[in-house]
Amino acid sequence: MADIHSPRKTRLRSSRELLPLIAPARFGSSTWLLLLRWFAVAGQLLTILAAGSLSQVELPYSPLLGLVALTAVTNTLYGIWLYTLKPIDLPKRTGIGNSVELQTNWQRDTESEKLHAVALALMLLDLITLTAMLYCSGGAGNPFSFFYFVNLAVGGVMIRPKAAWSLTVTAIAGYIFLLNYSIPINGLDIFKPHGFDLQTGGLMLAFATCSSVVTYFVTQTAEELKQRETQLLRAQAEQADSQRLEGLTTLAAGAAHELATPLSTIDVVVRELSRHLEGCEKPESVDTDLKLIDGELEMCRQILQRMRSAAGDSMAQRWDQTTVGDLIDQTLEGVRDPHRVDVTDGTAAVEGQALWVPQEAVAQAVRNLIHNGLDASGDMGRVRVEPQLLPEHLQISVVDSGQGMSQEVLGRASDPFFTTKEPGRGIGLGLFLTRNVISKLGGRLEFRSALGQGTEAVVTIPLGKQKT
Repeated sequence: MADIHSPRKTRLRSSRELLPLIAPARFGSSTWLLLLRWFAVAGQLLTILAAGSLSQVELPYSPLLGLVALTAVTNTLYGIWLYTLKPIDLPKRTGIGNSVELQTNWQRDTESEKLHAVALALMLLDLITLTAMLYCSGGAGNPFSFFYFVNLAVGGVMIRPKAAWSLTVTAIAGYIFLLNYSIPINGLDIFKPHGFDLQTGGLMLAFATCSSVVTYFVTQTAEELKQRETQLLRAQAEQADSQRLEGLTTLAAGAAHELATPLSTIDVVVRELSRHLEGCEKPESVDTDLKLIDGELEMCRQILQRMRSAAGDSMAQRWDQTTVGDLIDQTLEGVRDPHRVDVTDGTAAVEGQALWVPQEAVAQAVRNLIHNGLDASGDMGRVRVEPQLLPEHLQISVVDSGQGMSQEVLGRASDPFFTTKEPGRGIGLGLFLTRNVISKLGGRLEFRSALGQGTEAVVTIPLGKQKT
């Protein structure tokens, strides 16, 4: 089996080669924070050295270099911690609400919370470090006090909006502190501490206002960009699914067209052969074989018709005004081994609930799930079908009595051409086509399964309103 995570691993390897100190587990805001802090360390060192060599300003080098060393040490530890994180391999495709997705989402959210908390702590530390460095080098009169806004802008992009405001409060408190307390440096002590007056109050108000405006607009812009990125990824995924479905529809229609002629020829030959052998003495097995060929030909026609219908042609047909009971009845009409399917009878309200859906498409989609359940349940196993009304939705559960699915199989169940059946018993398109039919109706397909406990497939579709 091909490694379904190989593209992800390729990205991890290439990024690891470029940034050896960055964890292979996560890239993005954590990576940028790590890099930005290294740039800050380099910039602070260059600034201190330049101030000492190119000007006559006397700076307290020991505390300043110590603060730079603190940033470097914490950033080194941060990089090592990121490097030790293990990647959480999400399934290539998961059904909404299944146990695999819930577990991986929980793991991903837990790790995201850790990354966010550490990043917030480091950025708060950076603000405190900046305040301490400014305190040692002239306070609010130091031109580099404007770097408060740089920290706030970076925090607004990398930190969640509510947490970003904690950076703003810290920056405002640090600036107010510097307005009143600092080590005077010749040439930098523009604002000498002399208590609260109009100038000090104006500077406090101006800094607080600018800090709040920067934080607000940066966080709002970052949130909008994230939403647009999410929408773009969703649109790309939907477009990819649509293209794959279009290709499958073309394949199914082409197969039906190309195979129609040879199947018709075989059918004519079999019927001619049967007519020629009617008056001849022949073994009984010959009649049995001829009937078997005729039956298999009819099955081939039905399979091609269902394949073309399930691939999307039926979605282009008219929508039907029907009821839940009629939909279930039509679903069961084409089911093989109907004696192994148990339908939980709903109340009169459920059976008579009006629906406005493409009935044949939905029936075929549910029928695919029933057939999968029959295959998974073995020759003697049974499948239960249970309709249930939800607010504005119909839910149909198909529960088999099989051995269930592993996490890997459950995660890939809806992938096209993925199947666990024996060769010749399926090509792995049933669930993929079923999911596409349901999703086009605005519904969803969920799987709940565990090894040894069977599988439950849940179809949820809107009741729909008649189109005009």
